[in-house]
Amino acid sequence: MITEEKVLEALKGVQDPEIHRSVVELGMVRNIKIDDDRVELDVILTIQGCPLKVKIQEDVENAIKALGAKEVVVHFGAMTDEERARVAAIIRGGSADGSPSAPNNGAVQGHGAGLSQISPLLAPDSKTQFIAVASGKGGVGKSTVTVNLAVALARMGKKVGVIDADIYGFSVPDMMGITQRPVVIDSMVMPVQRFGVKVISMGFFVEDNSPIIWRGPMLGKMLRNFFSEIHWGELDYMILDLPPGTGDVALDVHQMIPQSKEIIVTTPHPTAAFVAARAGAMALRTNHEILGVVENMSYYINKNGEKDPIFGSGGGQKLAEELKTELLAQIPLGQPEPMRDEDRYAPSVYQEHEEIGKIYAELARKVDEKAGISV
Repeated sequence: MITEEKVLEALKGVQDPEIHRSVVELGMVRNIKIDDDRVELDVILTIQGCPLKVKIQEDVENAIKALGAKEVVVHFGAMTDEERARVAAIIRGGSADGSPSAPNNGAVQGHGAGLSQISPLLAPDSKTQFIAVASGKGGVGKSTVTVNLAVALARMGKKVGVIDADIYGFSVPDMMGITQRPVVIDSMVMPVQRFGVKVISMGFFVEDNSPIIWRGPMLGKMLRNFFSEIHWGELDYMILDLPPGTGDVALDVHQMIPQSKEIIVTTPHPTAAFVAARAGAMALRTNHEILGVVENMSYYINKNGEKDPIFGSGGGQKLAEELKTELLAQIPLGQPEPMRDEDRYAPSVYQEHEEIGKIYAELARKVDEKAGISV
């Protein structure tokens, strides 16, 4: 026999796909009515016009039908401002009445508040390991390395965030197949999650791929907001996709996150490695540890199964020797296999079974080992 208690218990396993908390915990389930094998209920969304409403409906229906219900009718509504404030309190780690029971994990207290508050991620006692992915020039696949390293670490069970700090050339959302934008609940911005990775990017805040025409101080302000005004929660790793070169944003990162470690991405071409050495030198001069070098586009597997070094060879190893560090990985040219399952596919993310995906898995293992926080 289906009861209200059984319905609520079943729905504890259904999460809001953007907040990643149970719809029951968030108080989204209301007015359950049961008539034999027919269940009718209200689901109150955190925001009007939630883009993932269909996903929530499917999950609710499937959970209740698993109890034996033949028909499930879901009515949707939207929370009031007061109800959203209670949800925000729950997410921050407090009680439903807003009283805190745990430290604020970077939640926004109001527009612009992050400029005057220190993000817990940047606090001296933060356990989050920061890794900046840098390159001397554009076009070497730095962002591809960033997203695949992040996904590979998440597959290892790590809690991972990515800041697309390439403000002018943001590309991480597109590479990861992210189409939705961050949810704002009671002035608290939730990063978008994909493949178990929390992501924030300038790309979420511009319309129609418009160009960003800013000077240095504004870039630094936006980067600080990415730390202080986003609810990151607890993270093992925060990976920053830096702009190429040694400009304002790279300088801000080095000053803002003195504990950050760095990965330098290059191609095997000697000139690319020569330019990348500048980014490495900048890290060393600001006392940042270089975890190693990743050589991207190292070779191409031709139709005979042979490795063809079409962009030259030796650049990554030479750069590693110059920076007195390790060549962590040599990644071949390629692209992810096409997939029908949109939930598992992204234009630039390799699956675990793919050869390049295995290389990234090994890279993640090395990075985790060198960072010194393996469990």
